[in-house]
Amino acid sequence: MQHSGFIAIMGRPNVGKSTLMNAMVGEKVAIVSNRPQTTRNRIMGIYTEKDAQIVFLHTPGLHTPRTRLGEYMMKAAKDALQGIDALIVMVDATAVGKHDDQIVEDMSRYEVKKALVLNKIDLLPKESLLALMQRYQAAGYDDIVPISAAKGDGVEELKQLLISYLPEGPQYFPADAVTDQPERLICAELIREKALLHLREEVPHGIGVEMMAMNKLSDNLMEIHATIYCERAAHKGIIIGKQGAMLKQIGQEARQDIETLLGMHVHLQLWVKVRENWRNRMDDLRTLGYEDKE
Repeated sequence: MQHSGFIAIMGRPNVGKSTLMNAMVGEKVAIVSNRPQTTRNRIMGIYTEKDAQIVFLHTPGLHTPRTRLGEYMMKAAKDALQGIDALIVMVDATAVGKHDDQIVEDMSRYEVKKALVLNKIDLLPKESLLALMQRYQAAGYDDIVPISAAKGDGVEELKQLLISYLPEGPQYFPADAVTDQPERLICAELIREKALLHLREEVPHGIGVEMMAMNKLSDNLMEIHATIYCERAAHKGIIIGKQGAMLKQIGQEARQDIETLLGMHVHLQLWVKVRENWRNRMDDLRTLGYEDKE
């Protein structure tokens, strides 16, 4: 008997949604950083075992948008809720606030099986966790599940619980599939992840990555050209760094992850260009892959 279905992962920015999906799938399909709003698109992650397939829909963190990019992100999150079979709502157990409470309340109205997932329990005293579970006891969820996505605590138990939520149904994707994202998009996201890791203050939010070319030179060598866009001339200098040191570090770390993804050597060329206010221009959003597919 095959159980399968689609499960959306919702929550405010930076609660660990990307880390959880990567842990569930068993491979890195979503970039991870400690920056809010790291995820900009709806990302699909696929977990398959003998009698079950879970298709996770990882969404941008729920927030009040201030740019057209932000509006696109919130539409991507809302659209992911259409036609789902179950729902995960995540909160950071170490930093629960009014925004979390509102999301928990809003999501409780969806008439599907729902799990409220309390993440980062490895950083929380046991008494505080018990109090938090009690706080949400009457929130309208089928289960409240404490986990540490980063450490793996409770992840397998959550996975089996989610399988029990799913209806009988077909296997939607091949058994070896882990995501629906094209390689070009994943490579661009890996470059952006390294920029998020090393850049500070407001610079990361204004970064976008465009893949200019991916040329397979041989069975074991790929040449990739990509452009990092930023919104201010001053940010360009920060991204490049003194004598090109920052850009070199971003490129080296991105190349290593891309080589793991593609299973071949990669020659990566990066450029940095300024596109002022690109997050509010539809043509630029489409160029960088933030486009409503409807």
